[in-house]
Amino acid sequence: MKFRKSGVKRYHSKPGINSQKMALTNLKWLVVFVLCSCVSQYGVQGSALSISVYFVTTKSIIVRWSRHDGASSYKVTATPKNTAGPSTFVQFSENTVMGSVNGLLPITLYTVRVEAMDADLNVLSQGEVESITAPDVPTIEVATSKQSESITVEFEAVSGAASYVVRAEAADGTFFSETPASSSPDTIHGLEPYTEYSVSVLTVNSLGGRSQPSVPVVVKTVLSAPQVNSSSPSNDTIQLDWEPMEHAVQYSLTVILQGSDILRRLNTTSSSETLVDLEPGSTYCTTVLAWDAEGRPGDSTEVCQLTRPAQPQDFVLSVVWNEEARLLVSWNASQGASEHMAVSSSGLNCTSSSISCSLSPLSCGETHYITLTASNQAGPSLPSDPIKFVSIPCAPNPVWLSEPEAGNCSVDWDAVATADSYGTFVKRDDGAEQRCNSSETSCYYSCQCGYSYIVTVFAHNQAGSSPPGPVLNYTTLPCCPADVSISLVSTETLEIMWSAVRGATLYETRAVDQSELIVCNDTSPRCALSDLSCNSHYNVVVIPCSELSGCNRNCQSQAHETAPCMPEIQSVSQTDGSVTVSWTSDNSAANYTASLVCDTDTFPCESNGTSCEVQEPACGSSCDVTVMATTSAGASLPSYVVPLETVPCCPVNLTVDQVTQAMSNVTWSAARGAHTFLTSLTSPRGHARCHAQDTHCLMGCITCGTSYNVSMEVTSRTGRKAECNYQGFSSSVCCPSGVRLYSMANNTLRVYWRSSGSLSNYTVDVHGSAGNYTCSTPPGGSHCDISDVTCGDVYTVVVAPFNMDGSQVSFCPHKLYSVSCTGDYVGTIIYRGRRSVD
Repeated sequence: MKFRKSGVKRYHSKPGINSQKMALTNLKWLVVFVLCSCVSQYGVQGSALSISVYFVTTKSIIVRWSRHDGASSYKVTATPKNTAGPSTFVQFSENTVMGSVNGLLPITLYTVRVEAMDADLNVLSQGEVESITAPDVPTIEVATSKQSESITVEFEAVSGAASYVVRAEAADGTFFSETPASSSPDTIHGLEPYTEYSVSVLTVNSLGGRSQPSVPVVVKTVLSAPQVNSSSPSNDTIQLDWEPMEHAVQYSLTVILQGSDILRRLNTTSSSETLVDLEPGSTYCTTVLAWDAEGRPGDSTEVCQLTRPAQPQDFVLSVVWNEEARLLVSWNASQGASEHMAVSSSGLNCTSSSISCSLSPLSCGETHYITLTASNQAGPSLPSDPIKFVSIPCAPNPVWLSEPEAGNCSVDWDAVATADSYGTFVKRDDGAEQRCNSSETSCYYSCQCGYSYIVTVFAHNQAGSSPPGPVLNYTTLPCCPADVSISLVSTETLEIMWSAVRGATLYETRAVDQSELIVCNDTSPRCALSDLSCNSHYNVVVIPCSELSGCNRNCQSQAHETAPCMPEIQSVSQTDGSVTVSWTSDNSAANYTASLVCDTDTFPCESNGTSCEVQEPACGSSCDVTVMATTSAGASLPSYVVPLETVPCCPVNLTVDQVTQAMSNVTWSAARGAHTFLTSLTSPRGHARCHAQDTHCLMGCITCGTSYNVSMEVTSRTGRKAECNYQGFSSSVCCPSGVRLYSMANNTLRVYWRSSGSLSNYTVDVHGSAGNYTCSTPPGGSHCDISDVTCGDVYTVVVAPFNMDGSQVSFCPHKLYSVSCTGDYVGTIIYRGRRSVD
């Protein structure tokens, strides 16, 4: 059964179901069990009677037994076992198998006997079982609700109870709970505010089970706590507001100052309350609860609220400087204030959580009204009474510095409102100081060239001195250099050098003539003026400059002349044995030198006019012709070069070597000035030419046995030519043609040819693997015999004539012949190899 389990049991049913219905449900289960037991009686006929305890209450024990055949009734008897007391019995009909014995004592051990009897009340069978009755039903003494979600139940202790179960049910059946309790009192939680609950208590014993519920007590929970919102409209009030609560007839407020024992109590039917006459900057904690119509207080809630801080009374103003003027506002901390804010009538403000803050930027020459406000998380206090503050005079601005004349400087400024007088402080860059006090708006001080001066002007009134005015850095004009030297370093460039002067950061060097101005700017005491006009007179001056004061244009200049202009060559002409050079120039009073600069020598000539004559260089010379002008200022640049070449030289040696019958190789020695060579071989029978840059060429189309004239045309790189003639050349004797080889008797071979027409001697060379053979002929011969030749071999045959000088022609053709061993006959041998055309 559910009610035998321990722990909290909560049953939530649909609306309309109450605790009586739950009890009926329990009874229904009991009846169903009895009926089931009755139905099953036929299943136990003839068996021994058995008994068991079905349910135990405080004053009853329900047992069940097995059916016995032939029994007309059953008698159930409960007898106390360990205590004196009467026995109680009940008799049931023959169809009953479950019954209850009532009127028993609580917490008592009983022996329960069931006897099966016949119609004459004779005992047919019996069985026994022991059981302890449940503890006594407790009595609720007090049930109250102190909180909106709980009810506390106080009840009498029951002897023999091991524990208790506190049960709560909502009147509408929507809530049911059981809470185990070890003793009284006990509290039921999780309830709804201002709701009626039926509360009862059951005792529990481990052997006897649960008792019946006690007589229920209806208890209504109290009201929940109000939801309070708080604020502090001023430094001595707190406003409390909450939503009106249903069923509440009155609200109680308890107010206490945090950290003290000052207590205030209030009652109200309203949903808001204003607490007045409070201390500024203090925290007040207020407990609020609602009362219901039964006069019961509900849950309480506590809210702590800080009042706004008090109005600041005293604060101090002072001016401080840190890159700019600031008004420092200092105060004593206000009670409960987390921060303070200072505000000026000009719109400046500052906030700080400490005891000071600065208003900036603070303008000079102004009147301010300053107020101070304290604030905390509740809000700001009332602003303090304003304090008037007049600032110091403004610094003079703008300030002008000037140097009306060398050595005397002045400082001027605009008048400053509220200023009574002015002070000027002057400090030179070497540490020297000057001061000037005046009621006027200007001041004079001594200044020297090349120094920097720092000048500051202050304004004064009764409030004090102004902030420093603009700090002006004034540099006087630099001093003029005293040791300027000028030198001509190139034809159109002057180098100027001097010693550095005090105060100069830049030097402007000027060169001026009648038509132009050349300027050089440099930070070093040295300058080069280039790209000047040649053959010109310049006035040169060095002007020292300062970035702040400008340039000193009172320095003296010096005159200097540039080199003469470069001449321009008009013509270079060659005559027999000499070269004439002509030029133009705009120089005045200049001497000229014309030079032929050749490969190995130089040929000069001088003139104060516009031409001169120079000895002509040797053949093959390549020269550069230049002209240079000279004056007292120096030498001009050389004129542009005009190239000059003499005719090239002829090669000293030339040799013709015949390579083949129709081709010769011509070689010659190198020739000075030569660029190309055209070699010619001429004769009545024809001519041959070759054109080359090298010192040799291969010439074809040569006719054998012919005498040639040899000549050469040598050309320079500019096209100048030299004609050269050399000793004649005779080509070699012509090689014979129609060479044939015939087989003769006695292993003899006859070599036959056609003569070239000259009466030359011929030699025949026959070469084979078995040996070499030679024969020769007298002048004009056309054949030659070679004996003792081995047949079956291949022979190379060469027929060559002799030149007039006795040398043998070496380039006649070689022919291959095969000599067979087929018999003795005179005939042509079969040709096997390359041969020339007949």
